[in-house]
Amino acid sequence: MIPSLPLHNKQVMIPRGKFHAKSFSELVVNYGGIPVEIPLIAFRSAAATDEHLDIFKNLHTYDWIIFTSNVTVETFFTIMHQPADLPKIAVIGEKTRQVLESKSISVDFTPGHYVAEGFVEEFAPHIHVGARILIPKGNLAREYIASSLKKQGAIVDEIIIYETYLPEASRTKLIEMISKESLDILTFTSPSTIDHFMGIVKENNLYKKLEHCIVACIGPVSQRKAEEWGLTVHAAPEKYTVEEMLKSVIDYLRTGG
Repeated sequence: MIPSLPLHNKQVMIPRGKFHAKSFSELVVNYGGIPVEIPLIAFRSAAATDEHLDIFKNLHTYDWIIFTSNVTVETFFTIMHQPADLPKIAVIGEKTRQVLESKSISVDFTPGHYVAEGFVEEFAPHIHVGARILIPKGNLAREYIASSLKKQGAIVDEIIIYETYLPEASRTKLIEMISKESLDILTFTSPSTIDHFMGIVKENNLYKKLEHCIVACIGPVSQRKAEEWGLTVHAAPEKYTVEEMLKSVIDYLRTGG
């Protein structure tokens, strides 16, 4: 029987760093769970290059900027320093939009589906042949959006503004937690979190220590990555947010998971 607090005493892995994990951890606590913060990805700004500076000076020549995550937004405006004449802005994800709006920057397009494939399909009517589009991104980001928009005749510039890496302290903590079978629920918020997690599992031959775990992925791209690694995904929401991912875990538990 599920208690009134549906994640009662469940240890839930939070794969984000402290700054980005705060609201996620609070949700887990609200549902009665115990958040275990193990950042599986961290970010550092890429070194500014002449290409960066040239693009920032000429932002007004673009028709659109596409931001795919809140990290991209924060890094972009940290590097840019000075406010500039911005083109129209498109985003993927509710959180990304909220971060921009908190900076008093309006968003012109947000898709109904928070994945690259859904974005491209919904964004297509907003561009024309020859439209100039800028996509700031991390070093591990997919190229799907850029390649798809180029096929539609857009001129797309991608610029790497941050690098993604696995914090060394997380490696040690994760090995300890998995070895003791201390984690009940594994949540993954991106393919990179899965690659880093499973890389550690593989290096230390910890596969059997995961057999009792419930696995949740925030969206279909992360789910495919988890399944490529051989994980069974028990919960994945239709709306790709952390809150909905936790609700999908609760639904799984309520149906006897």
